[in-house]
Amino acid sequence: MAFVYYGQGCAKMYDDFVERLMSQLALRGTEITNESRQPSMTEMDVKHTDEQGRMTIGIDGKNTKVVYTVERSRKEIGKGFAGALTGAGLGSLFGGVLRRDGNLGDRVADAVAGAAAGGAYGGYQGYEESKEVRTHFAQVLAESMKQVEDDLQYIMQGQAAATSASQEEAHQRAREKQEVQSQQEQEASSQLEELYGEVLTLKEEVDMAESDGKDVKAARKRVDRAEQLYKEAQSASEKKNYPEMKAKCKAATSMLESARQSLG
Repeated sequence: MAFVYYGQGCAKMYDDFVERLMSQLALRGTEITNESRQPSMTEMDVKHTDEQGRMTIGIDGKNTKVVYTVERSRKEIGKGFAGALTGAGLGSLFGGVLRRDGNLGDRVADAVAGAAAGGAYGGYQGYEESKEVRTHFAQVLAESMKQVEDDLQYIMQGQAAATSASQEEAHQRAREKQEVQSQQEQEASSQLEELYGEVLTLKEEVDMAESDGKDVKAARKRVDRAEQLYKEAQSASEKKNYPEMKAKCKAATSMLESARQSLG
């Protein structure tokens, strides 16, 4: 007789499942011997009260699979042997009573027949009792499996929740980073636009001053340098190097102020 049990969704925690199941069975009075382990298969002999058998723990898809094969109980064998002795005695007794004049061969035949009948009856009685033991151990194994499955499901749910929270936190950080980058891009764009306007305005003023006959060499040189700094700041902004961009803008603004002062 074999019993098959499944641990739902426990395959990914196979090693933990095996250890926990063995511990649960041991706590319930099960003796475990001849354990043999492979990466995805564990076999062992188990004994509980008057019953013993072979248990295999493996993996079936996402689940763990436990197969328990029951061996004959000593109670079943013992009852059969006792029944055989009783049957032999009864066969001899009744055979002798019914056939007082029978010969020795007839009495031996009666004893053999009685032994067979008594052994069969005793074996059946022992089987019925050992079947009750098997049913009890099947319940023990089922309870152990349920406890282990519940424990692992709780752990896996906690891990899943932690993973989900970690992923959500990572997504939140990514969103915040994007928001910061977007804000930096907007600020950089606004600052560059304002600087470009100042460069164009001062270039016009230099051109007008030159047309009025003023010496604008120093002012034009500074405006040209400010325009070059503006281009360098624009390049830094495209590379998202905002600290460098701000520094270039600041230097360009200083050049424009010097140019304006030199115009008088």
